[in-house]
Amino acid sequence: MDRIFSALLSLLLLLQSYGVCGAPPQQRGTLCRTKPTDLVFVIDSSRSVRPHEFEKVKVFMSRVIEGLDVGPNSTRVGVINYASAVKNEFSLKTYQTKAGLLQAVQRIEPLSTGTMTGLAIQFAISQAFSDSEGARVRSPNFNKVAIVVTDGRPQDGVQDVSARARAAGIEVFAIGVGRVDMHTLRQIASEPLDDHVAYVESYSVIEKLTHKFQEAFCVVSDLCATGDHDCEQVCTSTPGAYKCACKEGFTLNSDGKTCSACSGGLGSALDLVFLIDGSKSVRPENFELVKKFINQIVDSLEVSDKQAQVGLVQYSSSVRQEFPLGQFKNKKDIKAAVKKMAYMEKGTMTGQALKYLIDSSFSIINGARPGVPKVGIVFTDGRSQDYITDAANQAKDLGFRMFAVGVGNAVEDELREIASEPVAEHYFYTADFRTISKIGKKLQMKICIGESGGVGRGRDLVTALEGWRQKDKNVPSVGCYKKLSSQRIELAQYHGRIMRHQHFGYLNTATPTPQPPPFLTSCLLLPFFSTFLSFFAFLFRNYEFRLFQVLGIAKSDIKEEEMLLKEKLMVDLFVLI
Repeated sequence: MDRIFSALLSLLLLLQSYGVCGAPPQQRGTLCRTKPTDLVFVIDSSRSVRPHEFEKVKVFMSRVIEGLDVGPNSTRVGVINYASAVKNEFSLKTYQTKAGLLQAVQRIEPLSTGTMTGLAIQFAISQAFSDSEGARVRSPNFNKVAIVVTDGRPQDGVQDVSARARAAGIEVFAIGVGRVDMHTLRQIASEPLDDHVAYVESYSVIEKLTHKFQEAFCVVSDLCATGDHDCEQVCTSTPGAYKCACKEGFTLNSDGKTCSACSGGLGSALDLVFLIDGSKSVRPENFELVKKFINQIVDSLEVSDKQAQVGLVQYSSSVRQEFPLGQFKNKKDIKAAVKKMAYMEKGTMTGQALKYLIDSSFSIINGARPGVPKVGIVFTDGRSQDYITDAANQAKDLGFRMFAVGVGNAVEDELREIASEPVAEHYFYTADFRTISKIGKKLQMKICIGESGGVGRGRDLVTALEGWRQKDKNVPSVGCYKKLSSQRIELAQYHGRIMRHQHFGYLNTATPTPQPPPFLTSCLLLPFFSTFLSFFAFLFRNYEFRLFQVLGIAKSDIKEEEMLLKEKLMVDLFVLI
């Protein structure tokens, strides 16, 4: 019966969500082509790079190559392997097919001596990018690119030689791993540094940078298809550019990118709690970036007693509430409190933090409001040191909408376990703390849709409903759903009257059966809703404590006065849906 109860709630939510939120998502276009490029990898295989870590570098190179158009008239690839000496593994002219390149990469072995990064860059200038090694004459039609991967401090100078490489027209990317010297990376890389310097905590996650470099070599023929845009809903490509639009029933906001979903947009009621990893692996400078990420989300909210409330919890080996929901009544005070948050360091007890979110953060005593959607954003940079499954599942079972954001060494399986369904829309990962602002933009959009659409079911359900409607001509039209949406308050009141009648009708045989709103009959849904509501009311009589537990109301003896209050809360709930 518990499953039936949940299924019926989900079905009603699905119908309401579709009625308000329009058509299924757009189709993706064709992928972009890569611009002809002379690409040379400059790979550190010094003794600090262990053999299994070097294998990860080879996987990274292979993934980048797989995304290229390889050929004598398109992209050519060479690899320089260096330690105390430099070894030219293969030059730009050696392989003219992708298959040949991938096989050659797999045969590369580490040198395992010192770290002469400057010497390797000089070799790239004088040898790897020379005409004799297959490099093409400098031209606007061709790119010359070097990707330098290193995990330590070089034993020679890099500043002057890197400047000569850039002056020769070589675009230089610098990837640092682990304890690399960041100042060295900035000396190596081309401008702008934000686009040309990348950092990962370990070789185990270097593969995550693949997409960054595939985009760097892309001739942008379809920004929408590659996902390189900020459109919330619909993206329309134009040559080298794009325009944003909204689905039916939504309005494009003044920023030209986001859409006001359903009613209220970012001004809808919401209880939002951030659960922030403050373990020692984050590092102080990155923790400051996390604070900026939090305030980026806060900036998109309308904070007040009747709209959004924000709470903040930090965790490491223990859990600390920075401030509860509702303590601060405006964005300015929230952002100031976030900036003052002190870094905890120590361990990573994500499971304990999730349990705290359930037991404390979203409790009425800590400012949570009955009937208001609950959203949790979990931010972590590593593997949890305790068990998370039970707490993660309980949070979702209680109706909390959970987003999981991972950086660096975060474990994707754990992020997926934390995230609400559909998982792909509720978890995010980036290898570099400096790119979390991009995730912040996506979260702003996701939270907006969730606020406006109630508990925020995914687009996959909307797509499924659309398919059902197309297969069965008796299913009402989209226009009918819109009409239901516009009359949702009246529909909610009808639900309340039906349930109250089921509870108290037996006490007074003269109590008339509530009549449905007239608009239901015009939508051909009266038989469905009559059956549904009667059955729902029966379940409600036996299982109402399940819903009231979510709403923060204790189960007690049913009295008419209490039922009137609960009826009002049910109306509020269905209005949110």
